Parts: sequence; structure tokens; C-alpha cells
Amino acid sequence: MKKRVWLIVFGTGLIVLSIALYALHYLIYRDFYHIGIYTLGDIAFLPLEVLLVTLVVHQVLESHDRRQRIEKLNVIVGAFFSALGTYLLAYISDNDPNLDEIRPQLMVAETWTEETFSRVEERLKRHPCRIGAEGIDFSALKDLLGSREEFLLRLLENPVLIEHEWFTELLQAIFHFNEELKSRPGFSDLPDADIAHLARDLERIYGLLIREWLEYMRYLQKNYPYLFSLAMRRNPFDEKASAIIR
Repeated sequence: MKKRVWLIVFGTGLIVLSIALYALHYLIYRDFYHIGIYTLGDIAFLPLEVLLVTLVVHQVLESHDRRQRIEKLNVIVGAFFSALGTYLLAYISDNDPNLDEIRPQLMVAETWTEETFSRVEERLKRHPCRIGAEGIDFSALKDLLGSREEFLLRLLENPVLIEHEWFTELLQAIFHFNEELKSRPGFSDLPDADIAHLARDLERIYGLLIREWLEYMRYLQKNYPYLFSLAMRRNPFDEKASAIIR
């Protein structure tokens, strides 16, 4: 309310000041004709001024602000893959019985073009993202996610994530899976139905994670070649992956 009153007072003051200056001009020069010409000229230019400010300047500022938000978002995504995502994707995909069908297409290289990324993205949409639950060490995953829980919470609290629904959904899926694991005292005697339930939760993470990883690799190749180089050498789908340059 106080802000609105201040705006009304400020606007009224500007109008009164304008009238006073026009009155002063008339008292000095006694030339109402020129006052009318310049006033009409200013009013005629007003729509163009609104056009320039609202459509041009505003769009430029909005575009710049959006680029900054995307930069911040990808810093968060990069931190996620460094701390957890790359290892988690490698571990889950190693238990994908159909991985050999797509592994050759996920060997991201410097020569990849935008069309290559788009083609692989379309291929991933047809990949079932299944896992063999018999090879999953749920106890080890519980310890891993538990050790990263505070880090994941800080990521989820970041307001920048509103720009990225996929990544937010991925974090929520990981949190849900972590809660499922924490709700079980052990995993050695779980019934088959419960193991199948946990496997489905992990498959949900797998599908979101592999899509996010590919998109992040596309971003790095386009914007940060030195980060892309390391990410390429740490490719979670490459059985011979090594950060060491040979």
C-alpha cells in the first residue's frame, strides 16, 4: 500500500512539474503555437518509444537473463554429474541387458553434429531402459545415495531448476528411490514383488538420467570444449573410459 501511494504521489508530482514548465515557457515567450507543436510531436513519438522499450530493449534484456539462467542451470547439472550422475549412470547401464544395442551410438565424439545428437536422442526414445535386478546391489546404492543426500537437497532447493523440468523430475525420482531404500532394513530376504518394485524405480531414474546426460554432453560440446573433453573421456557407456590422455 505504501509503495502504491508513493507511486501516485511521484506521478502526480511529475505531471504538476510538466504543467508548471509549460506555463513558464508560455509566460516567457507567449508562444502557445510552438508549445502545441512540440507537445503533439512528443505525443506522436510516444507509441514508437513504447515499441522500442517494450519489444526491443525488453527482449534483449530477457534473452540475456535467460542465457544467464541456462548457464547457472548447467553448472548445477555439471556438479550433479561430477558428484553422482556419471557413476550412477555407469552402474545402472551395466545392468541393462539391452545396452549393447545402443552402446555404440553413445560413444560421443568431437565430430558429432547437432543432427547426430538429435538422431541419438530419437533412438533413445525407443530404448526400453530395462535393468536386471539380480545384478543390483541395493545396499551399496543405499549407502551411495545416503552419502549424497544433503548435496541433492541443495540442488533441489535451487530456484534455477524451475527452468528445467527434466532435471527436476530426475532429482525427484532419485529422492523417491532413496526413500524406498531407507524404508527397508535390509535387502537379502526381500520378496520378488518388492525387488521388482525397486527395479522399476531404478528404471525410471535410468530413463531420465540417460536423456539428461546426452543433453548435457550436447551443451558442453557447443559451449565448453575443455569440459566436453573430460566428459567424453569419462563416458559412462565406454568400457575403456579413462580420464588419462594417451
